[in-house]
Amino acid sequence: MKKVAITGGTGGLGAAVVERLSRTYDVIVLDRTRLDDVTNETSVRKAFADIGEHYALVHLVGGWTGGKVADTPLETWSHMLALNLTGAFLAIRESLAHLTRPGRIVAISSIASLNPTPGSAAYTVAKSALNTLIQTVAAEHRSTGLTANALLPDAMATPAMLRDTDASKLIPVERVAETIAFLLSEEAANITGALIPLRK
Repeated sequence: MKKVAITGGTGGLGAAVVERLSRTYDVIVLDRTRLDDVTNETSVRKAFADIGEHYALVHLVGGWTGGKVADTPLETWSHMLALNLTGAFLAIRESLAHLTRPGRIVAISSIASLNPTPGSAAYTVAKSALNTLIQTVAAEHRSTGLTANALLPDAMATPAMLRDTDASKLIPVERVAETIAFLLSEEAANITGALIPLRK
């Protein structure tokens, strides 16, 4: 059974993704027992070395803090870049050393990266940069059979979001998980460098 590494597999989206992918793959969740901090280079390198050879990386780690450019403290800016971009960079870089060819990389970005709105400056910029990172990885590995794609969902029906928002206005996490499963499949072997919006 092919091995799939998942970062952020214990969150609201992560639980649905782990459940779906476990039907087909040997899923390894990089939680705090395997990975101290997704932005710590030493920790990330060790975690992927421990996993060894694997078929796919599904990077779900991310977070949101609001604020317009004029109101964003440097601390918030740096935290959003670290959590949403640097963490992805480290996970992808260290995964690449152990990914099979062909192989798969899928990352969760955000629809906000395509349609910036006031109030989430640092988050939107970080996710936009993540898009470019995914497209760069796809371009660098296009001839190897390794694909890299990003999903750009609107607000998702995670337990946290469902506390304050009607489910009809949110994307079911199960649909996001199914889309990830498709991108890992053989049928998606020719899809790479794609930024795929999931809109409600």
